[in-house]
Amino acid sequence: MPTNFTVVPVEDTPISNADYDGEIMKEEDKEEPHTAAGPYLGDETPRETSSLISTDHDDSIYGKNMALYEDEMDSTPMVSSLLNKLANYTNITQGVIEHEKAESEDGIQRVTINGPQMGTFIGVFLPCMQNILGVILFLRLTWIVGSAGIMEALAIVFMCCSCTMLTAISMSAIATNGVVPAGGSYYMISRALGPEFGGAVGLCFYLGTTFAGSMYILGTMEIFLTYIMPNAAVFKAETGEPNGMQNNMRIYGTCCLAIMALVVFVGVKYVNKLALVFLSCVMLSIMAIYAGVIQSAIKPPDSQVCLLGNRTLQNSKFDKCLKTEVINNVTTPTKLWALFCEGDLGNATCNEYFTQNNLTVIQAVPGLLSRVISDNMWAHYGHDKTIVEKEGKSSEQTSDNTSDISYYVLNDITTFFTLLVGIYFPSVTGIMAGSNRSGDLRDPQRSIPTGTIMAIATTSFIYISCVVLFGACIDGVVLRDKYGESVKGTLVVATLAWPSSWVIVIGSFFSCCGAGLQSLTGAPRILQAIARDGIMPFLQVFGHSRSNGEPTWALLLTAAICEIGILIGSLDNVAPILSMFFLMCYLFVNLACARPRFKFYHWSLSFLGMSLSLSLMFVSSWYYALVVILISGCIYKYIEYRGAEKEWGDGIRGLSLNAAQYALIKLEEAPPHTKNWRPQLLVLLKLDSDLGVKHPRLLSFNSQLKAGKGLTIVCSVLEGTYMAREAEAKLSEKNIKAAMAMEKTKGFCHVVVSSNQRDGFSHLIQSAGLGGMKHNAVLMAWPANWKQAESSLSWKNFIETVRETTAVHQALLVAKNIDTFPTNQDRLAEGTIDVWWIVHDGGLLMLLPFLLRQHKVWRRCKMRIFTVAQMDDNSIQMKKDLQMFLYHLRLDAKVEVVEMNAGDISAFTYEKTLVMEQRSQMLKQMQLSKTEREREAQLIHDRNTKSHATLNDKATPTSDRVHMTWTKEKLISERNRLREANMTVRDIFNIKPEWENLDQTNVRRMHTAVKLNEVVVNKSQGAQLVLLNMPGPPKNKGGDENYMEFLEVLTEGLDRVLLVRGSGREVITIYS
Repeated sequence: MPTNFTVVPVEDTPISNADYDGEIMKEEDKEEPHTAAGPYLGDETPRETSSLISTDHDDSIYGKNMALYEDEMDSTPMVSSLLNKLANYTNITQGVIEHEKAESEDGIQRVTINGPQMGTFIGVFLPCMQNILGVILFLRLTWIVGSAGIMEALAIVFMCCSCTMLTAISMSAIATNGVVPAGGSYYMISRALGPEFGGAVGLCFYLGTTFAGSMYILGTMEIFLTYIMPNAAVFKAETGEPNGMQNNMRIYGTCCLAIMALVVFVGVKYVNKLALVFLSCVMLSIMAIYAGVIQSAIKPPDSQVCLLGNRTLQNSKFDKCLKTEVINNVTTPTKLWALFCEGDLGNATCNEYFTQNNLTVIQAVPGLLSRVISDNMWAHYGHDKTIVEKEGKSSEQTSDNTSDISYYVLNDITTFFTLLVGIYFPSVTGIMAGSNRSGDLRDPQRSIPTGTIMAIATTSFIYISCVVLFGACIDGVVLRDKYGESVKGTLVVATLAWPSSWVIVIGSFFSCCGAGLQSLTGAPRILQAIARDGIMPFLQVFGHSRSNGEPTWALLLTAAICEIGILIGSLDNVAPILSMFFLMCYLFVNLACARPRFKFYHWSLSFLGMSLSLSLMFVSSWYYALVVILISGCIYKYIEYRGAEKEWGDGIRGLSLNAAQYALIKLEEAPPHTKNWRPQLLVLLKLDSDLGVKHPRLLSFNSQLKAGKGLTIVCSVLEGTYMAREAEAKLSEKNIKAAMAMEKTKGFCHVVVSSNQRDGFSHLIQSAGLGGMKHNAVLMAWPANWKQAESSLSWKNFIETVRETTAVHQALLVAKNIDTFPTNQDRLAEGTIDVWWIVHDGGLLMLLPFLLRQHKVWRRCKMRIFTVAQMDDNSIQMKKDLQMFLYHLRLDAKVEVVEMNAGDISAFTYEKTLVMEQRSQMLKQMQLSKTEREREAQLIHDRNTKSHATLNDKATPTSDRVHMTWTKEKLISERNRLREANMTVRDIFNIKPEWENLDQTNVRRMHTAVKLNEVVVNKSQGAQLVLLNMPGPPKNKGGDENYMEFLEVLTEGLDRVLLVRGSGREVITIYS
C-alpha cells in the first residue's frame, strides 16, 4: 500500500531586533565544538555511529525553525538531511576505493569514481550464465544421460536445479532486506547469520570456489590432452596402467594453474576483457548443439561405431570395421584382425570371442527421428573395468571372453545414481556470480533477484532439453563412452554438433579456461573479505593487498589449495568435493533470510531449499558431507572460542532469542526436580571508594563452585539517584565485568542505583533473573570489622538480607574471611573440606563440597562430614546410617559423629553473654557519643580477650562483680545529665547485668556457640574449608546485635568458613 507524504513549507518568522541574530552568531562562533569531536569521557552513553548521521549543521537553517530540537541535532539528524544522505548513497567496491586512496596518497592524480552503471542483463544474467554453463555440460552430461537414462538424468537435473532455484529465491530475499553493499554473497550471508556462521559459510564458499577452479583446470586439460593434442601426453596409458592419464593431468594442470595465477596477478582487467570472449564461446557451442539436433533429424552425421558381438570397440587403432577384406581378389586380414589374432591368415591363433562373434557397424548419432530414445530411457549402470555393451544385441559368450579387454571401451569407474548427483551438481553452481558484483550494480535489490532467477530458469531449460535431446539423438553405447573412444577419440557431444565438431571442442576449451580464471579471480576476494572482517585472526595476513586492491597473499593461498585439487588428477573425484562446499553454503543461505521485500518469498521455500541441500549432500557422498560439516563446525567453534566481537544484527540472535523465550516459558511451568537442582547464584558485591570490586575472591569462589554452568548474576548497589550517578554506575559495571573476566566467572552483571543499599539489595533479591531463570541462592561476604564500624548499617543490612532470603525461600551462602580463599590459579595440596551437619535444611551442605571438588583448585581435598550427637542418641548407629546415606548419594566422604555432653553452662559462657548484653544496653540507653562508643567497644573487646585467656588457664569461675569502665568524672557528668531527665544514679546501676538476671535464651544460645566452636576448632582448625549450618536470625529485631555476636563466637578461630542456610527444599536425592 503506497504511503502518501505531504510536505508543508514553514516560513521564517522575522525577529524584531535585527542585531539579535548577529549577537547570537558571534557568541556561537566563540564556542569551541569540543563535544562533537572530543573523546568520550564516560559521562554520556556512546551512540552507534552511522554514515547517515551527520553532526555538521548549519545554524542559520536550524537555528530558528527547529530551535526546539537543537539539543538533539548531534545524535538525531533532520529528516531532510537523512533523506539527502540516502539519496546520495553509493556502494563502491573495496578494490576501487583502495586504488583511489593509493593514487591520492602518491600525489599522482585524484581519481574520480563514477557510480555503478551495470544493469540486470550485463551485471547479473550474463555472469551467472557463464558460471553455470561449463565443463560438466560438455564433458559429462552425455555420460550421465547414458548411465542414468533419461528419466533418472531428468530427476538429477530437476533436484539440483530446484535446489539452486530455491536458494536463489532465498538469496533474493536477503538482497531485498536492505541496501546491498559491496562484498557480494559472503557479505549477505555473514551479516544475516552472524560472525560464527558467517565465517564458517564464508570459508565453505571460498573453498568451493577454489576447488571449482581445480575442476575447470582439469576439464581444460582433459579437453586439450584427449581431444585437441593427444600426442602431447607425457605419460602413455599402457595396459594395466590407469594412472597415465592422471599423471598427465597433474603435470599440465599445474602448468595451466601457474599461467592462470600469473594472469590474475598481473591484473584482473585482462580477465574481465576476456570474459565476453569466453561467454561467446559457451553460447556458440550451445547453439551448435541445437543446430546439430535439427540437422540430425534431416540428415544424421556420418559417424560410425564398431561392435564385436555386443561389445563396443575402440576404433582409434583400426580404420575399417572388418575382420578381412579382399584386395585384388586376395583375402587380406585387416588391422582389427591383427589386434585379436596372431600368425598368418591360414594358421592364425585368434581370440575365441573374436572368432565366435561378428562385427557390426551402427550409427553413433542415429538422429532425432530414430526412436533411439526408447533404448536410452532407463539406466544402464556399470562396474569398474567392465566393457560397455549394447543392450538387446546378441553375442556368443566364450570361456576366454575377458582375456584381453584393452581394445574395448571400458567403464573407468563404478556408476550409480548418487555418484552421478555429486558429479553433476557443480554444473548448476555459479548462481552467486551476480551477487558477487553487487557493488557494481545500478540497483542490486532489483537486479540480483531478477537476473539470478532468469539465469537459473534459462540454464535449467538448457540442461533439461539437452538431457532429452542427447537421449533422443545419440546411441546408448556412445553416451556411456565417457572419452569418445568409440568415435575415434572425438568429444561425444561434438559428434552431434553442426557445422563441425571442432566448434564445441574449441568452445568448451575456452569456456573452461574462462571459468577457471573467474574462480581464481573471485576466490581470493572472498578470502580477503573474510580476513578483513577480523573474525579469524590467523587469516588477517590474507586481508592485505597491493595498491590497486589485488589480494596477493590470498591469491597465493588460493593457488596452493587449487593445486591440491589438481593433484587429485580426476574431474570425477574433484566434483563431489566442491559440491559439498557449495551445498553447505546454499544450506545456510536458505537459513539466513528474514524480513524480505521479495514478493515471491515464503519461509517454506527456504525450509525446502535447506532440506534439499542437506539431502543432496548425503545423497552425493555421505562421508564427504560429514567431513564438510565437521570443518564448518570446527570453524564455528573456533570463532566462538576466540570471541567474535562483531555485531551485525544477524538472524541467529533472533533464533537465540526465540529459543531462550521458549526455554524460559518451559522453565516457569514447574519448579525444577530435585535431581536437576543446582545453585543458581546471585552474588552481592561491595565496591570500594574507586568503584572497584572489594572482594574479588568472592568471584573466584563462585567460578570454582559453578564451573561456568548454570546461572550467575553478579550485582552491586550504589547509593543515590540514577540521574546523578549514571556514569559511576556504568563504570562500576565495567569494573565488575573486568573482574569477572579475570576470575573466569561466566554470568551476568548488573549495578543498580538506589536511595540506600538495603533497598537496592532487597530489590535485587526479589527481582533479579527472568521468568523461570531466576537465582535460588545468594552468595555474599561476611561484614568484616562490624564491631569497629562507625555505622551499624553494615551488620543491620546483613541481617536483613538473611531475613529476606529466608522469606523468599532462597539459600544463603556467607563466606567469612573471603580474602583468604584460594584463587583460580591456586592448587590446594592435601587437605580436607569439613562439613558440620547440625541441622538438615535440604541437603545443600552435602551438595556444595561435591561441586567444589569438581574444580581443579579443590580436587585434591578430601571431604569429611561431622554430625553432632546428643546424650540420648546412638552415635554408632548414627554413623552407620550416615555412611549408608552418603553411599546412596554417591558421595565419597569420611564420616565422624561428635558427642556433645549436656554439661553445665560454663562461667565463660555467662561472661560472654554478660559482656554482650552489657555492651548492648549501654550503647542503647546511655546514648554514648561516637568517640565514647568506639572507646567503650574497644575496652569491652580487650576485657573479653583477657577474660577468655584467664578462663583457659583456670577453670574456676570469676567473681560475680562486674568491673565497669566508668570513671568518677564520667559518672558525675552522667548523673547531672540524667537528673534533668528524672533519672537517678541508682536507676543507672539498676541496669547492671548480673548472671542471675541475664536473658536465659541468650545464655543458652551463647552456650551452644561456645561449645560448638570448641568442637569445630578442635576437629577442623587445619581444614582448607569449613561449612557450617547458619542459624536463623532472631524474630525480634532487638536481638540483631546479639545474633552477630553468636555467629562471631561460633566461627572464632577458623580460617575459611562458609556459613550455609538452606532454602528449606530438598536439593539432593538418593533416587535415580
